Amino acid sequence: MWGSVRIGLSGLKIPYTRGGYPRQGSNCCAFTHTATSSSRRFFGFGFPILSSAVKMADSSSLLYNQLKVAEPFFLLAGPNVIESEEHVLRMAKSIKDIATKLGLPLVFKSSFDKANRTSSKSFRGPGIAEGLKILEKVKVAYDIPIVTDVHDSSQCEAVGKVADIIQIPAFLCRQTDLLVAAAQTGKIINIKKGQFCASSVMAYSAEKIRLAGNPNVMVCERGTMFGYNDLIVDPRNFEWMREANCPVVADITHSLQQPAGKKLDGGGVASGGLRELIPCIARTAVAVGVDGIFMEVHDDPLSAPVDGPTQWPLRHLEELLEELIAIASVTKGKQRFQIDLTPYRD
Repeated sequence: MWGSVRIGLSGLKIPYTRGGYPRQGSNCCAFTHTATSSSRRFFGFGFPILSSAVKMADSSSLLYNQLKVAEPFFLLAGPNVIESEEHVLRMAKSIKDIATKLGLPLVFKSSFDKANRTSSKSFRGPGIAEGLKILEKVKVAYDIPIVTDVHDSSQCEAVGKVADIIQIPAFLCRQTDLLVAAAQTGKIINIKKGQFCASSVMAYSAEKIRLAGNPNVMVCERGTMFGYNDLIVDPRNFEWMREANCPVVADITHSLQQPAGKKLDGGGVASGGLRELIPCIARTAVAVGVDGIFMEVHDDPLSAPVDGPTQWPLRHLEELLEELIAIASVTKGKQRFQIDLTPYRD
């Protein structure tokens, strides 16, 4: 029996058979559960609930499979840190409205704790208990998946009950115990490449997730140390990181940080940044053909308590994304160029 179910924000219809697999010739991922008329309800990111016995790991796989085939790219976006419940809810609504209008799959991002601040005087966020409550409200209120980061193995279980994607901070990308604990939640794991790492390291980090029994992993480029208090983006990494055999994400905002490069009047330091170059890095990443864009967005960047210099203004989000979609429509970056080295003759 043939039919179709809606998947994703753009209302894409995925053909299926009674066995749950896509119709032959359809360009989509396979459902491995039967889709009956009584089970075609929807949750979260627009995926069908195929039976009442679907496990958490199944929903993660469905989301992961959608993100893998997203065209032109998927979007991980939101304010750097949870400043208040009211602010994060307002931001989620605004960003979802824009992503839906443009047909981009969205995963909303915000952190409950910025544990790796240089100065102890820096704002860290509401903490794990209150932060997860707020993120759960965002998830329910606006029907969007959530990505947030962890800094310790002990946080993974609780975070996995709320987040759809667990993010591993760049400084911790090689920490085996943390990677394994995150993997064991069954959620999608987004590993940011350490600023001190070669792109080749990410294949090994991704392998740790898979060896822990979780195939749902992605890797993220967020810049490389370039002397003191500065980062540089090497576009070659967008290509080389594909050796990890998983989706590649470009963090177009953190990659323009100038870590600990800004002294505060009241003492301590904060990250500076080159916000004006965010479009430059974004255009490059999309032209190369990354699978996803990660960006931090704020409605008042000059007042943001954390990473204000590299948060993109909400007022310009739609404009920038429209341009990136246009670039993606003409690039062949996701296709490997076949180079013919046989002798050429006219």
